[in-house]
Amino acid sequence: MKRKNLLVLSAILILSLFLPGFGIFDDITLARHAQKKEHHEIIKMLQPSLDQGDQLSSWRLFFLAGAYYEIRDYHKAITTIELMQKRVDQGDRSAYGADISVYPHVFRGYIYLDQGEPQKAVSEGEKAFKLLHSEGRDRQNFYRSELISICDFWGVALELTGRKEEARKLIDILHNVNSSGQVFAPEKYIALARIYMAKKDYANALASVRNPEAKVAGMLTAFYDQTFQEIPKLYILSKSLFETGNLPEAREGYDQLLGHPQIEQIGGIYWVVLLDRAKIALATGQQKTAEDLLKKAIEVIEKQRSSINSEAGRIGFVGDKQDAYAQLVDLLLATGRYPEAFAYVERAKARALVDLLASQKNIPVRGENIQQVKTNLNQLAQAENELAVVSSGESRDIQNKTRSVIVTLKKELLEKAPETAALVTVQVPTAAEIQSKLKPDETLLEYYTTGKSWYVFILTPATITAQKLTANNLVKDIDDLRRTITFHASGAYKPYAEALYRQLFAPIIPLVKTKKLIVVGHGPLHYLPISALADGKDFLIDHYSIRTLPSASVLSFLQSRTGKFAARKALILGNPKLSDPKYDLAFAQDEALAIEKILPGAKVLLRSEATASYLMHYGDQYPLIHLAAHGTFNLDEPLASALLLAPDKNHNGLLRAADLYNLSLHADLVTLSACETALGKVATGDDVVGFTRGFLYAGANSLVSSLWQVDDRATRDLMVSFYSNLKEMKKDEALRQAQIHVKKRYPHPYFWAAFVLTGSGE
Repeated sequence: MKRKNLLVLSAILILSLFLPGFGIFDDITLARHAQKKEHHEIIKMLQPSLDQGDQLSSWRLFFLAGAYYEIRDYHKAITTIELMQKRVDQGDRSAYGADISVYPHVFRGYIYLDQGEPQKAVSEGEKAFKLLHSEGRDRQNFYRSELISICDFWGVALELTGRKEEARKLIDILHNVNSSGQVFAPEKYIALARIYMAKKDYANALASVRNPEAKVAGMLTAFYDQTFQEIPKLYILSKSLFETGNLPEAREGYDQLLGHPQIEQIGGIYWVVLLDRAKIALATGQQKTAEDLLKKAIEVIEKQRSSINSEAGRIGFVGDKQDAYAQLVDLLLATGRYPEAFAYVERAKARALVDLLASQKNIPVRGENIQQVKTNLNQLAQAENELAVVSSGESRDIQNKTRSVIVTLKKELLEKAPETAALVTVQVPTAAEIQSKLKPDETLLEYYTTGKSWYVFILTPATITAQKLTANNLVKDIDDLRRTITFHASGAYKPYAEALYRQLFAPIIPLVKTKKLIVVGHGPLHYLPISALADGKDFLIDHYSIRTLPSASVLSFLQSRTGKFAARKALILGNPKLSDPKYDLAFAQDEALAIEKILPGAKVLLRSEATASYLMHYGDQYPLIHLAAHGTFNLDEPLASALLLAPDKNHNGLLRAADLYNLSLHADLVTLSACETALGKVATGDDVVGFTRGFLYAGANSLVSSLWQVDDRATRDLMVSFYSNLKEMKKDEALRQAQIHVKKRYPHPYFWAAFVLTGSGE
């Protein structure tokens, strides 16, 4: 009896076995479909049995899970994987001499990579590797194939989570796998190429993918068939050629990819191909072609609700969506198209927020028609998930209808709940609409970096212009300013405050005709105490009242609230009692009581009464909320940044940034007087934006926060002055005058420059 074992791996290991002597027709048919990459046929064979309540063997669930993964139907893939795991746990672990018990971990690992959760993929890799080397599995026929599959996704995940040396060890393991003449040889070299891609070692990625045993063809069919499975491999080849400087061959590869009939269904690769092809066009002087390609790439990006389909499990590479916007902004500004460039800057920031909130399971809804809007969101999520699935040829009409449904749902969402729409779609006002929100005595300064250049847009109600800045040392200067500003007995901060003034403000002084500034930062500027910038004689705060916004589009959502300040109810939470005494804020109690005198009738909750539960349940009753509590900012997981309030039986006291988007407030002002970002950690700004945008979305009109924890007495004096000023002044001027008041007693900016007003200045 002749037995021929064939293992076909396409992105993830799809095990196909030809057993002509066994006469098991269904399994042979499944294996043949898998070998031909006919995943929709596998689904047609097996899914009806599951729908009828039949139990499938782990072997057949293996095929079904692999098919769903390959067509990007992650929801059904996960459901099938869980069924397979149950069968494996019940003892159904092998078929025809192959132990397949590692595959639930393998499938999950690839899916976690594609869904932007490499840390979870690392965990699955660890479990799979341990399982593979237990109970004699390392002596079975398929050990090497399974080892390659595990090292593939695990190596990429390790690299993406910064565990570079461990990823390097897996590369060594793969190199040591004897694959000469073996059917699994192509997947060994593709696995190596993926890990090298994750490492951005494109020379070795190219060498791997061009190894004769990798069998990566350079041509794709022009008609629908299963060659969409080869798209990731051809992308790896083309990307490696591009990054190693072989532009002609890279262009040829990218053009083949763009000509494939199903490339548009694989959005996670499609926009990256468009972006790289645009860069080649720019490098060869084809500006118009580059502009068209970049706009198409951004269109594809903005059709995706989240960053879920990164394709990292298939190409070992996570593209930077912001790079597409940056390239286009550079191009538009070079030709003086300021309003259009500004619109794309705002779209870039809107997209960054959508990606930041992509992990939110339930998007909160504000305003009227709440149930109707929730239904709309659910329908939108379902339609977008369906569109992400690679369709069979016969279902392409259905895909086109789904696209139309998505367009309609987004339009309805924008009309019914524009602020909610901003969390899940890229919908921004035009430059002219932003200008219409500005008052005659205001100038909006929006800063933006493309990575290689810094720009500032200057907007008034009547004009818009932009200027390129000379800011070669900006990040270092911000870092040095934040570090030296804590030396409040010295002038060590001065060179950096003056250098930043020269880089960010001096070039645009002739264009700024008002004393009120609205500053929209980008990246490291979110950590900058802008009021401390100095010209050598005066600070910026001496001449301008300043408020900030996370994006200019937020102007559209700020509410106009009226009523006398002193008559408004206030909630004051001070010095929450935490488990560690080092977090005690003794001054906060004095501060809270001092503010209570300015705001008669305020609800003051101190120590164990200053709970997160109270704020979450009763915060919507207070127009003014003052929180004197510590905050922790998480650069790696911005939505895990949290306010540390007192715990009780109902809540652990951690009010995370993610929770803010589900909070309902009606506050004209929220003040965080002791919540500081970590000094010295200048990063993307996502941690700060996630927090401030969260309070604004929760219903706060304005937010006062601090960039570092200031001296106790200075904080109390500033806050008392600020609230006193609010009786007669608008918020931006009230804060400015409070800072000037403290500056007279404590001239060093450490004592007063930390405080920032975000949102409305009214």
